[in-house]
Amino acid sequence: MRNSIFHKENLEDFKFLITGGAGFIGSNLVQYLLKHNASKVRVLDNLSNGSYSNLEPFFLYKERFEFMEGDISDIETCKEAVKEIDFISHQAALGSVPRSIKDPITTNKANIDGFLNMLIAAKDSKCLKKMVYAASSSTYGDSKVFPKVEGSEGSPLSPYAVTKLVNELYAEVFSKTYNLHTIGLRYFNIFGPNQDPSNPYAAVIPLFALAALKKESPKIFGDGTAARDFTYVENAIQANIKGMLLGDAIKKHEVINIACGKQTTLLQIWEKLTKMEGIDIEPIFLEERKGDIKFSMASIKMAEKLIGYNPKVHFEEGLKYTLESLRVNHIGGELANTL
Repeated sequence: MRNSIFHKENLEDFKFLITGGAGFIGSNLVQYLLKHNASKVRVLDNLSNGSYSNLEPFFLYKERFEFMEGDISDIETCKEAVKEIDFISHQAALGSVPRSIKDPITTNKANIDGFLNMLIAAKDSKCLKKMVYAASSSTYGDSKVFPKVEGSEGSPLSPYAVTKLVNELYAEVFSKTYNLHTIGLRYFNIFGPNQDPSNPYAAVIPLFALAALKKESPKIFGDGTAARDFTYVENAIQANIKGMLLGDAIKKHEVINIACGKQTTLLQIWEKLTKMEGIDIEPIFLEERKGDIKFSMASIKMAEKLIGYNPKVHFEEGLKYTLESLRVNHIGGELANTL
């Protein structure tokens, strides 16, 4: 992470709960909060998808960092995690369209049952100021509107997309019924440090970056012309910080796109990585996967208006940071293990 600052408030005055804090986005968010002197950062994670190694640096912060190993599918665990908390960033979920197609029941348990439990715990809290949660661009489904604008959703194309849509519906109902006004952050293909390329459902950029470092051919599902609004993780951290701290004036449930507003194809990603590494290797092309959205790009006007979101790191710069992080943390570790 760079040294960007996304808050004006004194974080020493606030206590934060990050669910899924051992995961990719969650651990980057914890790092930001601790670095900027948050009074307390509590992580709730069952370590099924996150990594304990992502948490290890945070134990140096002693009394300001707390790790609760637990599952959001248990309502009592959620209620305990919310105690004395001012702000919640709910990142815990099971991502991956292919995983949801293979095992929709487990995806539903984490993403719907767990989300509902967090909403109930948040609703019942006596001191909570705001909750933001990880929504998903997958909720646009088969929408033909381009770029993607809030309110122009289509039909979901995967069980994962269904679960993220249900999250938004529950959040809307809780806002109208209980006055719990949350903010959903519709992430568009977030990438960056701490995104594990060895995960069986790893995202495309860490897989491509690792292939480039190993001088191997990446696997591309389809012809490589699929294009996404790839968004560096620091932009997602900005959205979470501003969503929590600047969202107090919001009087209803809101959902906003978190992206950069630009497209990059899979072939363009590989081309940029090969130039960075000085290699000339062709990808391996495989059959397109079910449930994948081929083209996706966001309008970020709503996020700019509601929370002052302004992406600071665009694609190529973020790709360089990601490649160097993998070189040090993954490739470096592999080399050390072979010596």
